[in-house]
Amino acid sequence: MKAPIALIVFDWAGTTTDYGSQAPVQVFARTFAARGLHFDRADINAPMGMEKRAHIRAMLSTEKGTRLWESAQGCSWTEADIDALYEAFEATLRQVVADFSHPIPGVPETVAALRAAGLKIGSTTGYSSEIMERVAPVAAREGYAPDCIVTPDQTGGLGRPTPFMVYECMRRLNVWPAERVVKVGDTLSDIREGKNAGARSIGILTASNLLGLSASEAAALSATEMAALKEKTRAAYLAAGADLVIDRFGDLPAAIAELNAR
Repeated sequence: MKAPIALIVFDWAGTTTDYGSQAPVQVFARTFAARGLHFDRADINAPMGMEKRAHIRAMLSTEKGTRLWESAQGCSWTEADIDALYEAFEATLRQVVADFSHPIPGVPETVAALRAAGLKIGSTTGYSSEIMERVAPVAAREGYAPDCIVTPDQTGGLGRPTPFMVYECMRRLNVWPAERVVKVGDTLSDIREGKNAGARSIGILTASNLLGLSASEAAALSATEMAALKEKTRAAYLAAGADLVIDRFGDLPAAIAELNAR
Protein backbone atom coordinates (compact mmCIF):
# COMPACT_ATOMS: atom_id res chain seq x y z
CA MET A 1 0.00 0.00 0.00
CA LYS A 2 1.30 3.46 -0.88
CA ALA A 3 2.16 5.94 1.86
CA PRO A 4 -0.59 8.50 2.44
CA ILE A 5 -0.46 11.91 0.79
CA ALA A 6 1.55 14.37 2.86
CA LEU A 7 1.87 17.44 0.61
CA ILE A 8 -0.52 19.32 -1.63
CA VAL A 9 1.04 21.76 -4.10
CA PHE A 10 -1.40 24.40 -5.29
CA ASP A 11 -1.31 26.75 -8.23
CA TRP A 12 -2.23 30.38 -7.56
CA ALA A 13 -4.33 32.35 -10.12
CA GLY A 14 -7.46 30.40 -11.03
CA THR A 15 -6.91 27.81 -8.29
CA THR A 16 -6.52 29.55 -4.93
CA THR A 17 -6.80 33.23 -5.94
CA ASP A 18 -8.16 35.31 -8.84
CA TYR A 19 -11.39 33.63 -9.94
CA GLY A 20 -10.99 32.60 -13.58
CA SER A 21 -7.35 33.73 -13.66
CA GLN A 22 -8.39 37.12 -14.94
CA ALA A 23 -5.19 39.07 -14.23
CA PRO A 24 -2.87 37.26 -16.63
CA VAL A 25 -5.56 36.97 -19.31
CA GLN A 26 -6.27 40.69 -19.28
CA VAL A 27 -2.63 41.73 -19.10
CA PHE A 28 -1.59 39.41 -21.93
CA ALA A 29 -4.39 40.84 -24.07
CA ARG A 30 -3.30 44.43 -23.33
CA THR A 31 0.38 43.65 -23.91
CA PHE A 32 -0.20 42.14 -27.33
CA ALA A 33 -2.79 44.73 -28.36
CA ALA A 34 -0.20 47.45 -27.75
CA ARG A 35 1.83 45.81 -30.53
CA GLY A 36 -1.18 45.50 -32.83
CA LEU A 37 -1.89 41.81 -32.13
CA HIS A 38 -5.37 40.79 -31.04
CA PHE A 39 -5.68 37.30 -29.58
CA ASP A 40 -8.92 35.83 -28.24
CA ARG A 41 -9.18 34.31 -24.79
CA ALA A 42 -8.73 30.74 -26.03
CA ASP A 43 -5.41 31.71 -27.65
CA ILE A 44 -4.21 33.33 -24.43
CA ASN A 45 -5.43 30.48 -22.22
CA ALA A 46 -3.85 27.66 -24.24
CA PRO A 47 -0.32 27.95 -22.69
CA MET A 48 -1.60 29.26 -19.33
CA GLY A 49 0.33 28.08 -16.31
CA MET A 50 3.72 28.31 -18.01
CA GLU A 51 6.44 30.75 -17.01
CA LYS A 52 5.32 34.00 -18.62
CA ARG A 53 8.23 34.49 -21.04
CA ALA A 54 7.68 30.91 -22.24
CA HIS A 55 3.95 31.66 -22.48
CA ILE A 56 4.61 34.60 -24.81
CA ARG A 57 6.96 32.51 -26.94
CA ALA A 58 4.37 29.72 -27.15
CA MET A 59 1.69 32.14 -28.37
CA LEU A 60 3.91 33.68 -31.04
CA SER A 61 5.12 30.25 -32.16
CA THR A 62 1.63 29.19 -33.26
CA GLU A 63 0.60 29.67 -36.86
CA LYS A 64 -1.87 32.34 -35.80
CA GLY A 65 0.67 34.12 -33.61
CA THR A 66 3.27 34.19 -36.36
CA ARG A 67 0.71 35.52 -38.84
CA LEU A 68 -0.53 38.24 -36.50
CA TRP A 69 2.99 39.38 -35.64
CA GLU A 70 4.16 39.55 -39.24
CA SER A 71 1.01 41.39 -40.26
CA ALA A 72 1.35 43.96 -37.47
CA GLN A 73 5.15 44.33 -37.42
CA GLY A 74 6.15 43.54 -40.99
CA CYS A 75 8.84 41.07 -39.98
CA SER A 76 9.38 37.83 -38.05
CA TRP A 77 9.57 38.01 -34.27
CA THR A 78 12.87 37.51 -32.47
CA GLU A 79 13.98 36.64 -28.95
CA ALA A 80 14.52 40.36 -28.39
CA ASP A 81 10.82 40.86 -29.12
CA ILE A 82 9.97 38.13 -26.59
CA ASP A 83 12.05 39.94 -23.99
CA ALA A 84 10.40 43.27 -24.73
CA LEU A 85 6.91 41.78 -24.54
CA TYR A 86 7.78 40.06 -21.27
CA GLU A 87 9.03 43.28 -19.72
CA ALA A 88 5.86 45.08 -20.82
CA PHE A 89 3.72 42.26 -19.42
CA GLU A 90 5.50 42.33 -16.06
CA ALA A 91 5.30 46.12 -15.82
CA THR A 92 1.54 46.11 -16.36
CA LEU A 93 0.98 43.09 -14.13
CA ARG A 94 2.85 44.75 -11.26
CA GLN A 95 0.36 47.61 -11.40
CA VAL A 96 -2.81 45.51 -11.29
CA VAL A 97 -2.11 42.06 -9.88
CA ALA A 98 -2.85 42.90 -6.23
CA ASP A 99 -6.42 43.76 -7.22
CA PHE A 100 -6.86 40.18 -8.49
CA SER A 101 -5.19 38.40 -5.56
CA HIS A 102 -8.18 37.72 -3.32
CA PRO A 103 -8.68 34.08 -2.35
CA ILE A 104 -11.40 32.23 -4.23
CA PRO A 105 -14.38 31.56 -1.92
CA GLY A 106 -13.85 28.46 0.19
CA VAL A 107 -10.05 28.38 -0.13
CA PRO A 108 -9.03 29.57 3.38
CA GLU A 109 -11.49 27.22 5.10
CA THR A 110 -10.55 24.22 2.98
CA VAL A 111 -6.81 24.79 3.41
CA ALA A 112 -7.35 25.01 7.18
CA ALA A 113 -9.15 21.65 7.09
CA LEU A 114 -6.34 20.08 5.04
CA ARG A 115 -3.73 21.38 7.48
CA ALA A 116 -5.77 20.05 10.40
CA ALA A 117 -5.60 16.64 8.70
CA GLY A 118 -1.79 16.86 8.78
CA LEU A 119 -1.09 17.92 5.21
CA LYS A 120 1.62 20.39 4.23
CA ILE A 121 0.69 23.13 1.75
CA GLY A 122 3.07 24.09 -1.05
CA SER A 123 2.52 26.28 -4.08
CA THR A 124 3.96 26.88 -7.54
CA THR A 125 3.13 29.54 -10.10
CA GLY A 126 3.93 30.93 -13.52
CA TYR A 127 4.42 34.35 -11.91
CA SER A 128 7.86 35.70 -11.01
CA SER A 129 9.07 36.21 -7.43
CA GLU A 130 8.60 39.96 -7.84
CA ILE A 131 4.96 39.53 -8.82
CA MET A 132 4.34 37.11 -5.94
CA GLU A 133 5.57 39.79 -3.53
CA ARG A 134 2.39 41.64 -4.52
CA VAL A 135 0.08 38.62 -4.62
CA ALA A 136 0.96 36.72 -1.45
CA PRO A 137 0.37 39.50 1.13
CA VAL A 138 -3.15 40.15 -0.18
CA ALA A 139 -4.04 36.47 0.00
CA ALA A 140 -2.45 36.13 3.46
CA ARG A 141 -4.46 39.03 4.87
CA GLU A 142 -7.60 37.26 3.69
CA GLY A 143 -6.73 33.88 5.13
CA TYR A 144 -4.60 31.97 2.61
CA ALA A 145 -0.84 31.51 3.09
CA PRO A 146 0.89 28.31 1.88
CA ASP A 147 3.94 26.87 3.61
CA CYS A 148 6.14 27.73 0.62
CA ILE A 149 5.93 29.60 -2.69
CA VAL A 150 8.11 28.49 -5.60
CA THR A 151 8.44 30.57 -8.77
CA PRO A 152 10.18 29.78 -12.08
CA ASP A 153 13.03 32.22 -11.42
CA GLN A 154 13.88 30.16 -8.32
CA THR A 155 14.37 27.02 -10.44
CA GLY A 156 16.57 28.48 -13.16
CA GLY A 157 13.61 29.55 -15.32
CA LEU A 158 12.38 25.95 -15.46
CA GLY A 159 8.67 26.40 -14.95
CA ARG A 160 5.77 24.22 -16.00
CA PRO A 161 5.37 21.66 -17.36
CA THR A 162 8.80 20.66 -15.98
CA PRO A 163 8.71 19.09 -12.49
CA PHE A 164 11.34 21.25 -10.84
CA MET A 165 9.07 23.66 -8.94
CA VAL A 166 7.23 20.69 -7.42
CA TYR A 167 10.59 19.12 -6.51
CA GLU A 168 11.59 22.39 -4.83
CA CYS A 169 8.40 22.33 -2.76
CA MET A 170 9.22 18.76 -1.76
CA ARG A 171 12.76 19.77 -0.79
CA ARG A 172 11.71 22.78 1.27
CA LEU A 173 8.96 20.90 3.09
CA ASN A 174 10.89 17.62 3.42
CA VAL A 175 8.30 15.39 1.77
CA TRP A 176 9.24 12.42 -0.40
CA PRO A 177 8.78 10.28 -2.45
CA ALA A 178 6.68 12.04 -5.09
CA GLU A 179 3.82 9.55 -4.68
CA ARG A 180 3.07 11.34 -1.39
CA VAL A 181 2.45 14.59 -3.30
CA VAL A 182 -0.61 15.91 -5.12
CA LYS A 183 -0.49 18.84 -7.53
CA VAL A 184 -3.76 20.81 -7.73
CA GLY A 185 -4.37 23.35 -10.48
CA ASP A 186 -6.64 24.89 -13.06
CA THR A 187 -4.63 24.51 -16.29
CA LEU A 188 -3.30 21.63 -18.38
CA SER A 189 0.22 22.83 -17.53
CA ASP A 190 -0.57 22.24 -13.85
CA ILE A 191 -1.67 18.68 -14.53
CA ARG A 192 1.45 17.94 -16.58
CA GLU A 193 3.69 19.54 -13.96
CA GLY A 194 2.41 17.13 -11.34
CA LYS A 195 2.59 14.05 -13.54
CA ASN A 196 6.09 14.91 -14.75
CA ALA A 197 7.15 15.06 -11.09
CA GLY A 198 5.78 11.57 -10.45
CA ALA A 199 3.03 13.03 -8.26
CA ARG A 200 -0.70 12.77 -8.67
CA SER A 201 -2.66 15.63 -10.23
CA ILE A 202 -6.11 17.07 -9.59
CA GLY A 203 -7.90 19.54 -11.87
CA ILE A 204 -10.51 21.98 -10.55
CA LEU A 205 -13.47 23.11 -12.64
CA THR A 206 -15.11 26.06 -10.85
CA ALA A 207 -13.14 29.33 -11.10
CA SER A 208 -10.53 27.70 -13.35
CA ASN A 209 -8.66 29.25 -16.23
CA LEU A 210 -9.40 26.14 -18.27
CA LEU A 211 -13.14 26.65 -17.82
CA GLY A 212 -12.47 30.19 -19.02
CA LEU A 213 -15.11 32.24 -17.21
CA SER A 214 -15.11 35.20 -14.87
CA ALA A 215 -17.43 35.00 -11.86
CA SER A 216 -20.04 37.15 -13.62
CA GLU A 217 -19.85 35.10 -16.82
CA ALA A 218 -20.28 31.89 -14.85
CA ALA A 219 -23.31 33.30 -13.06
CA ALA A 220 -24.93 34.23 -16.38
CA LEU A 221 -24.86 30.68 -17.78
CA SER A 222 -27.81 28.33 -17.47
CA ALA A 223 -27.33 25.08 -15.55
CA THR A 224 -27.37 23.17 -18.84
CA GLU A 225 -24.74 25.42 -20.43
CA MET A 226 -22.52 25.19 -17.37
CA ALA A 227 -22.81 21.41 -17.20
CA ALA A 228 -21.79 21.06 -20.85
CA LEU A 229 -18.81 23.39 -20.43
CA LYS A 230 -17.67 21.58 -17.29
CA GLU A 231 -17.89 18.21 -19.02
CA LYS A 232 -15.71 19.50 -21.87
CA THR A 233 -13.21 20.89 -19.35
CA ARG A 234 -13.22 17.66 -17.35
CA ALA A 235 -12.37 15.68 -20.49
CA ALA A 236 -9.43 18.00 -21.23
CA TYR A 237 -8.01 17.53 -17.73
CA LEU A 238 -8.31 13.75 -17.97
CA ALA A 239 -6.71 13.70 -21.41
CA ALA A 240 -3.74 15.59 -19.92
CA GLY A 241 -3.35 12.87 -17.28
CA ALA A 242 -5.34 14.14 -14.28
CA ASP A 243 -5.93 11.49 -11.63
CA LEU A 244 -9.09 13.26 -10.48
CA VAL A 245 -11.21 16.22 -11.54
CA ILE A 246 -13.26 17.98 -8.87
CA ASP A 247 -15.99 20.56 -9.18
CA ARG A 248 -14.74 23.09 -6.66
CA PHE A 249 -11.94 23.73 -4.19
CA GLY A 250 -14.03 22.61 -1.23
CA ASP A 251 -14.16 19.08 -2.67
CA LEU A 252 -10.44 18.56 -1.96
CA PRO A 253 -10.62 16.79 1.43
CA ALA A 254 -12.85 14.10 -0.07
CA ALA A 255 -10.59 13.88 -3.15
CA ILE A 256 -7.50 13.35 -1.01
CA ALA A 257 -9.31 10.64 0.94
CA GLU A 258 -10.22 8.97 -2.36
CA LEU A 259 -6.63 9.04 -3.63
CA ASN A 260 -5.37 7.62 -0.32
CA ALA A 261 -7.87 4.78 -0.62
CA ARG A 262 -6.78 3.78 -4.12
